[in-house]
Amino acid sequence: MTDSRITLPRLGDEREVLTAFLDWHRETFALKCAGVPAEAMSVRGVPPSGLSLHGLARHLAGVERWWFRQQFLGEDVPTLHYSDDDPNQDFDDLAGDPAEALALWQAECARSREIVASASLDDTGIRRSTGEPFSLRWLLVDMIAEYARHNGHADLLRERVDGTTGI
Repeated sequence: MTDSRITLPRLGDEREVLTAFLDWHRETFALKCAGVPAEAMSVRGVPPSGLSLHGLARHLAGVERWWFRQQFLGEDVPTLHYSDDDPNQDFDDLAGDPAEALALWQAECARSREIVASASLDDTGIRRSTGEPFSLRWLLVDMIAEYARHNGHADLLRERVDGTTGI
């Protein structure tokens, strides 16, 4: 498997460094899923955890939409793979094609990149649940942490599928 990730900048302005690190983590997740057969994407391979690569793709699509579109921009778009009655459906309900889940995640990432490109790091969104403001700068750091955590999960899951490590 070829590592297609960018070389992370050691110098650069704040926006360049933050967006490069976030995109590097997004690409890391894509590489963890690359070449995995559809049936293996939904395997919950690290018991007792219910995580799977398919579930992580669904979760990350929902996280991208939630933070960038719903919380930061205030767009009125449906929440993905979540309801108050079933808050864990991103991980628990693995109906559907994993390739479609990955495509939706990639589309949400593309929309998030557009939002970031058109905003200042000092622009703010409002967290709906608390009414607290947050900056785009904070959001980018929070998303880097989100991906770092889940890429660790994806690394274990991928290793269980076919032994691939080191991506």
